Amino acid sequence: MDSQPIRLLPRRLAVGAAALSLLAASLFSHVASAEVNTTGLAVTDSEVTVGILHSATGTMAISETGSIQAERLAIEQINASGGVLGRQIKVIQEDGASDWPTFAEKARKLLVGDKVATVFGCWTSASRKAVLPVFEKENGLLYYPTFYEGLEQSKNVIYTGQEATQQILAGLDWVAKEKGAKTFYLLGSDYIWPRTSMKIARKHIENVLGGKVVGEEYYPLGNTQFGSLINKIKLRKPDVVFAAVVGGSNVAFYKQMKAAGVTADKQTLLTLSVTEDELLGIGGENMAGFYASMKYFQSLDNPNNAAFVEAFKAKYGKDAVIGDVTQAAYLGPWLWKAAVEQAGSFDIDKVVAASPGIELDTAPEGYVKVHDNHHLWSKTRIGEVQKDGQFKVVFESDLIEPNPFPAGYQ
Repeated sequence: MDSQPIRLLPRRLAVGAAALSLLAASLFSHVASAEVNTTGLAVTDSEVTVGILHSATGTMAISETGSIQAERLAIEQINASGGVLGRQIKVIQEDGASDWPTFAEKARKLLVGDKVATVFGCWTSASRKAVLPVFEKENGLLYYPTFYEGLEQSKNVIYTGQEATQQILAGLDWVAKEKGAKTFYLLGSDYIWPRTSMKIARKHIENVLGGKVVGEEYYPLGNTQFGSLINKIKLRKPDVVFAAVVGGSNVAFYKQMKAAGVTADKQTLLTLSVTEDELLGIGGENMAGFYASMKYFQSLDNPNNAAFVEAFKAKYGKDAVIGDVTQAAYLGPWLWKAAVEQAGSFDIDKVVAASPGIELDTAPEGYVKVHDNHHLWSKTRIGEVQKDGQFKVVFESDLIEPNPFPAGYQ
């Protein structure tokens, strides 16, 4: 695109009772509604309405609550810094309730009924797939924060988490090199993201790493009985358990693993789906020494992250934790603000056109840039679970260009 990307430089202010850490200043002064081509969106001279759509209830609430908190924090900070095109952001929040048809219903309400300018939402690929036809039909804009399987690109979605080549392939390469892994047991919850992720993983293990898959199993969302699986793992003794169990099932799985004596001193495990948010329920002592492949960990040591963690804890309490998807959700409102101000309009088509090339130097993970394919350039990091529920970063890649349609993996 011809227009130059916006670079938002970090800025820190004191955190007090009435002030949060502001990571960017408002770049544009007020522009009259008639001049920003709102195309029927809920925009007035003083306010713009957006939607938040996550599971606040049900099995996925353990994972999605952090996303809601991060999006609200970003919006509060943006409002404190002057808003977007001189307008304060008003939020309408809906609960997808861990039910995919409900997500679609609520998406339609937000876009058609409330006429929101954008939506920050979803976690599972099943929920994203459920709402995608609604966003495409109504020409809405979704900022989706979760690491996912790739194999998708939509004009109407900005993907702020990682796709498979950034998380899965880099993670497998690391464990094969560092642990000499040759045999793998693949495990996931039973829906599109784990199944597609493990399909990609199997192809990489067999065709690139020259390894062998010795087991592959999937369990319903919310499943809490893993005894039979754990016995199979103990029997087959894979070099690596490669796991994509999501939501509340993680609590049962890792506690039962620990009770059965399957611990890090005996078994290497690499997860795609346990962040600091899930560790709150699991307990770090039940996963200590296992690994996760993510782009962000709360323990990252950089000024952007220090400001973010400080502001998050100031708002949600000193015991609050921040996981990968929570951080990716935090990026959504900032990327939207930058694109709107780059476009000089809330019009969906203009915001979409302005998005590729947008950069955030203020991202807690360090730096991100929107690719033409609507995914983000980002790094892969491997974290080792600590007993206190945090991760020790043991590997960090260079920036990886997003490639949601990798040749040979589809």
